[in-house]
Amino acid sequence: MSYPEPFSFEKLNTYSLYDRPSKVTVRDFSHPMAPGISMKEFFSRLPSQLAAKELMEVSEAWAKAFRSGKLMVFAMGAHVIKVGLNPILIDLMDRGLISALAMNGAGIIHDSEIAMAGKTSEDVSAVLGSGAFGAARETGEFLNGAIRKASEKDQGLGQAVGRMLIEEGFPHNDKSLLASAARLEIPVTVHVAVGTDIIHIHPAADGAAIGKASFHDFRLFCSLVAGLQDGVYFNAGSAVLLPEVFLKALTAVRNLGHQVTRLTTVDLDFIRQYRPLTNVVNRPTLEGGKGYSITGHHEIMIPLLVSAVLEELAASD
Repeated sequence: MSYPEPFSFEKLNTYSLYDRPSKVTVRDFSHPMAPGISMKEFFSRLPSQLAAKELMEVSEAWAKAFRSGKLMVFAMGAHVIKVGLNPILIDLMDRGLISALAMNGAGIIHDSEIAMAGKTSEDVSAVLGSGAFGAARETGEFLNGAIRKASEKDQGLGQAVGRMLIEEGFPHNDKSLLASAARLEIPVTVHVAVGTDIIHIHPAADGAAIGKASFHDFRLFCSLVAGLQDGVYFNAGSAVLLPEVFLKALTAVRNLGHQVTRLTTVDLDFIRQYRPLTNVVNRPTLEGGKGYSITGHHEIMIPLLVSAVLEELAASD
C-alpha cells in the first residue's frame, strides 16, 4: 500500500464564533475574592459552573422545601459525626431544616460515645492486634441495653437510644444528634447490618432485638420516604447501606400508591461511588425532580452548603 496524501482541511465548513451556542460565557465567571466579605458576598462571587452552580441549586431546593413545609431527610454515615459536624446538624434540626435523620449502626455508636465521654473513634491499628478493638465496656452495655428496651417496647433504635441518652443525663448530650432529636421529637431511623458494628461482639448483644428494632426503623423510614414528594433527601457518607435502604423504601411506597416522583436528592461524599450515584442521584429522579452529587470533604462541603441555604433563606425574609 502506498502512502496517501495528507488530508486537506481547505474546504472545511466553518461558522461564526459569535453565532455559535457556547456553554461558558463571561456572565458565568467568578469575581475576585476579598478579605472580610460576608458569606452572601462570597457565594455571589462563585462561578456559575459545575459544582458551584449545583451547590447553589441545592441550597435553593432546600430552602424551597423548608418554606413549603416539605420533608427534608438527612441520611448519613458515621464519618459525618467523626469529623465534628454534630453541632451544625443539631442547629439545622433546631431551625426546622432537617425533618428526620437516618443513620447506619455505627452512627449510634459514635454519637453515644460523644454524649457519654465527649470523645469517640479509637485507633484501630493500635489495638486490633491484641483483639481489643471495639471492646469498650460502657459503649456495649449502654447501646445493647437500649436495643433490648427498644425491642421490648416495640420502638425503633433511634428513638430508644435518644431517650436513654436523655434519661441518663450524659454530660455531652447537647452535642448528640440522637439526644437532640429526642428532645425535638424528630424521627431518627437506624439501619443495622448485623456484624458490622463493635457492639455486636459484646456479651449483651441480642440479634433478635437488633433485628426487631432495626426493622421497626425501616418501616418508619418507609413512612418518611412516602412523604418526600417535593422534598429533599440527602445521603452523606454512606457508600452502600443507606443508598440500598433508600431504594428499597422508595420502591415499596411507590408500589403501595404513594406519589414520590418529584424530589431533590443529594449525595455528599469525598469520592463518587456507584451506589449513591445510582440509587440516590439517578434512579429515584427518573420520574421527576433532580439529583445532585456534590463531591468534597464533609467537614468543608456540608458547612458550605448549610451557609448557602441560610443565606438563601435570609434573602427571602
